[in-house]
Amino acid sequence: MNNDWQAFLQEHTDLASAPLLPDCALSDLSHLGLIRASGADVRDFLQGQLTSDIRQVDANHSQMSSYCSPKGRMLATFRLFQRGDDIYLQLPREVLPAILKRLRMFVLRAQVTLDDASDELVSVGLAGDCAESLLPGPAPTADNGVSQTGEFTVIRIPGDRPRFELIAPAAAMQEFWTRAAATATPASPDSWPLLDIRAGLPTVVSETAEAFVPQMANLQLVDGVSFTKGCYTGQEIVARMQYLGKLKRRMYRVRIPGDRCPQPGEELFSASSESGQGAGRVVDARPSPDGGCEALAVIQISSAEQNDLHLGSADGPALVIEDLPYAFAIGEQ
Repeated sequence: MNNDWQAFLQEHTDLASAPLLPDCALSDLSHLGLIRASGADVRDFLQGQLTSDIRQVDANHSQMSSYCSPKGRMLATFRLFQRGDDIYLQLPREVLPAILKRLRMFVLRAQVTLDDASDELVSVGLAGDCAESLLPGPAPTADNGVSQTGEFTVIRIPGDRPRFELIAPAAAMQEFWTRAAATATPASPDSWPLLDIRAGLPTVVSETAEAFVPQMANLQLVDGVSFTKGCYTGQEIVARMQYLGKLKRRMYRVRIPGDRCPQPGEELFSASSESGQGAGRVVDARPSPDGGCEALAVIQISSAEQNDLHLGSADGPALVIEDLPYAFAIGEQ
């Protein structure tokens, strides 16, 4: 992590005791890392590796995407954005080294350079009705929109409230944080992931790598999969699922009672499930300001329809399915 940024936060903010979801929330996003992709062939290279249509990423538009194994199982999920002439892939720091190493294996003779840029830039989240007024420049107007102001890249992130991510060098971000903290409240590290859960945005971590085909995590519903762009790693399996198969699992937003939030990859139980793979698995879970936990979970559709889901076993906490902010197409219900 950027040492200057971490020293600044330790001196100015006690995130350990920060509130979960203040009305005007300022979030440190140091849990996310950045891969910088540069070079004359960078777009063609990424187009052949990732599930989304890289041609749509530009100075004004960011995008969700994923990287799959040849079997079509997601190894990682990303947010892609452009900064200068480079494309950045944002993903959890814990999986970055393995993904960077794997991507580099396929560069071959392409004019592409892939670097870990996690310590070169700092990422901060701003959420709430206050957010737009605190930005260093004009706000992007549409979800996934991007604006560039000076050293800042600003991305509007989907959610149940105005939400923006800011990316900038540490010195510029320290000045911004100091100004913003006069109005906004530094939030718990669980705050931003909780808003991602409410927005139905999946994150793949080490415990869930290769667990899900993109459609199981609803990635096609948040513009993270293109079915017209052509070939990429795992494309044949993903396309077959879309056009020839029947989706038996998809991602739901759920509420889980109790004091303990499950970890990614924890299994779900349903007495109605006849699958050897179980009823489902947790994608991510975070404490809720209303008590218990809010989570995303990939669940067997037939088990979700029976509404008899439990965490871990038959006597585990019962899951309550809640609405997602986007609709499913006919045949995906």
